[in-house]
Amino acid sequence: MAVIEARDGNFAQEVLNADKPVLVDFWAEWCMPCRMMAPVVDQIAEEHPEIKVVKLNVDENPLIASTYRIMSIPTLGIFKDGKMVDKVIGVTPKQHLLNKILQYVD
Repeated sequence: MAVIEARDGNFAQEVLNADKPVLVDFWAEWCMPCRMMAPVVDQIAEEHPEIKVVKLNVDENPLIASTYRIMSIPTLGIFKDGKMVDKVIGVTPKQHLLNKILQYVD
């Protein structure tokens, strides 16, 4: 499954109303650690159809970033049933991130 771009305007539809766990990559264009995480996030999206993967550029979507108090990027938020249930901040090994999110898959 491809990574979906979320914005302030479609965040509820893409993330909060999703029927499966969602991994949200809060990132910015200028953020080098975010660029390091991008291939990991893309791989998870391709390899795990049971997880919805969404990217949200914090510079272009400040409302959502402030709503979830995103202070450091990359922040990888895990959403289930319309709530952020967990998050990982910073560059993280793929398996660690997968272990975190897979516990929310039914």
